[in-house]
Amino acid sequence: MRNSLYSGKVVVITGSTQGLGEAVARKMVAEQAAGVSISGRNVERGKALAEELTGLGTPTIFVRTELENPDECRNLIRQSVEHFGRLDGLVNSAGITTRGTLEESSVELWDQHMAVNARAPFLTMQEAVIIMQKQGWGGSIVNIITKSAHGGQPFLTPYSSSKGALATLTKNAAYSQRWHKIRVNGIMVGWMDTPAEDAIQREAHGAESDWLETAESQSPMGKLAKPDEVAELVALLLGDRGGVMTGSLIDYDQEIVGASD
Repeated sequence: MRNSLYSGKVVVITGSTQGLGEAVARKMVAEQAAGVSISGRNVERGKALAEELTGLGTPTIFVRTELENPDECRNLIRQSVEHFGRLDGLVNSAGITTRGTLEESSVELWDQHMAVNARAPFLTMQEAVIIMQKQGWGGSIVNIITKSAHGGQPFLTPYSSSKGALATLTKNAAYSQRWHKIRVNGIMVGWMDTPAEDAIQREAHGAESDWLETAESQSPMGKLAKPDEVAELVALLLGDRGGVMTGSLIDYDQEIVGASD
């Protein structure tokens, strides 16, 4: 018997072949959503995950998507609707975190961050709300942002700026879509334990293999945020349990913005 909270509902998730996006996709399957569209650039991994999730009971398709390409952003939404016949939720989980300071960042690096972290969510949201408006029963969008959107570290200038743009877009869209019963919220995630974070720590910061253990031992809660934990909040915001909540930017972290010793 299908869970009434997600019965008949179809969700599209960007950046969902690993990390938080994958955790959200698995959570949607656990919640017995009617259909899930996952996306990413790794075709082999994407197809394997879609097959696995389908085998667990929720029909899932993989759409290869290069988020720097506007047409592919739109195609992700259109292909999902063509396959499942409806759209109820969108999670913009994809993003890049390439390091760059104000002094050293190139125009190309800046543009790449804006394209992937701000323009791509704009395009998927644009396509999604048009479809949701036509359907007439509302919907929900959750944008995975970052706590760095509050300002960020010096070596995250393009990243923080692009995510700041997404934070503003989240509130702007939430206000404009209220009367269509489309809710839009964002999660400002702090330091999280993901495959992408592991790669960037090793490649950009020269971290040793035990960097995670060290980082967690120095964290107030004794661990970094975990994708499956954040996915629980995404599911809350995405489904009917989110109630009328819209336009919210939720800090998901153990460090408190504006507070210090």
